[in-house]
Amino acid sequence: MYLIFRCDCGRALYAKEGVATRKCVCGKTLKVKSRRIFKKAATREDASLAVQEMQDKIYGNTDFQRASEL
Repeated sequence: MYLIFRCDCGRALYAKEGVATRKCVCGKTLKVKSRRIFKKAATREDASLAVQEMQDKIYGNTDFQRASEL
């Protein structure tokens, strides 16, 4: 089981259930147990998709684009 939560910087993250801490890309180390859990996912792939969907809702279109398309 994977837990989906957010860092204080706003980024959505996931961690395997039972893990004590998770480090965000912003550099902050988070205690998973004390975070608000938004979703749960059965597999790593499902957790990754859930995080991508949350990031898309927060920041808009996060899909890959070529430099020529910008």
